[in-house]
Amino acid sequence: MVLALTVCGAALALILLGLLAFGVRRRVIQRAGGTFDCSARWKAPVAGESTGKGWIYGVARYNGDHIEWFRVFSYAFRPRMVLERDLIQVRERRRPHGDEELALLPGAMVLTCRHDTRDLELAMSEDALTGFLAWLEAAPPGHRVNVA
Repeated sequence: MVLALTVCGAALALILLGLLAFGVRRRVIQRAGGTFDCSARWKAPVAGESTGKGWIYGVARYNGDHIEWFRVFSYAFRPRMVLERDLIQVRERRRPHGDEELALLPGAMVLTCRHDTRDLELAMSEDALTGFLAWLEAAPPGHRVNVA
């Protein structure tokens, strides 16, 4: 009986420690400022495939001429993806449809983008979208800007 309570207590402590680590990591990422919730998908759906698949919930952070994207459910302090401002081309913006509405946060807008040679989709709130597009358009003189 004592052993079972000890094991349960240790398991509960580990779970709480893991949740605390997620919270601390998020605070450290947000401490620099300029963060917004941003889901990402690297592979566009194939025709006939469910469109709600492949979305990964994350947090993006402005850092000079880069956007650093972090997975929410990760313990890594390094960004999973770094997007350079002058390599981002926004091709289309749209509302989520079908299963995407369930996979994304309410009120999200989907941007179909190309970064260098890679296609990706980003989903963010309308307020975050306004800030993102303003950040793209505020590139220093001489930089190429392509905003749909």
